[in-house]
Amino acid sequence: MITIYGVPISVHVRKAIVTASVKGLDHKVEPVIPFNPPPNWTSLSPTGLIPAMQDGDFSIAESTAICLYMERKQPTPAILPSAIRENSRALFLDGYSGWVFRSLIHGLFFQKIIKPVILKATTDQSVIDNIQATVQPKVFEYLESELRGKFLVGSALSLADIGIVSNLINYQYLGFTIDRAKYPKLVGYSEGIIGLDPFQKALAGEIPFAEQMGLDRTFLA
Repeated sequence: MITIYGVPISVHVRKAIVTASVKGLDHKVEPVIPFNPPPNWTSLSPTGLIPAMQDGDFSIAESTAICLYMERKQPTPAILPSAIRENSRALFLDGYSGWVFRSLIHGLFFQKIIKPVILKATTDQSVIDNIQATVQPKVFEYLESELRGKFLVGSALSLADIGIVSNLINYQYLGFTIDRAKYPKLVGYSEGIIGLDPFQKALAGEIPFAEQMGLDRTFLA
């Protein structure tokens, strides 16, 4: 059985959980909070970041590396298209999803959840306002312009969709909405991917953690 280490509400941990579910791989999740890791954490995750994964005597960290390990372990259904250009595009958008996390989601999550809930510190609203004014439109406008159908790349769920929608879930967990009038394709796309069984399973497993941290789940109703 594969063990995925990390908090299920993490954008990156969710990527690994959804990928394991897509592929039907037997797995379990061991919650790890980077602020209070287990004693052996540095051997599992040299960077100290989540997620990490263990499969028998093999372990690896970093969400994309984990997902690609699962891709080789269970090739079907694939999370990367076989066509050369679509494959490259999916990998680019997976990388872009990492930039979205660092530029948009991380700062908002830190200010709205980590500071007040975990660090017992005061939220800096000016940081939130700046991210929303300068980064959010850039991200949403780009994604809106790239959408041509149900999936970002090709005709099936790919690593690109898993990474991007994982970010959009956490954006909405914070109580923010994606403006349907401005970004109709993005809203419809996000709702469609969230409605897929692997995401529904992952989100069901997140409920206790979301409730504990006071996250907003109303967008899932």
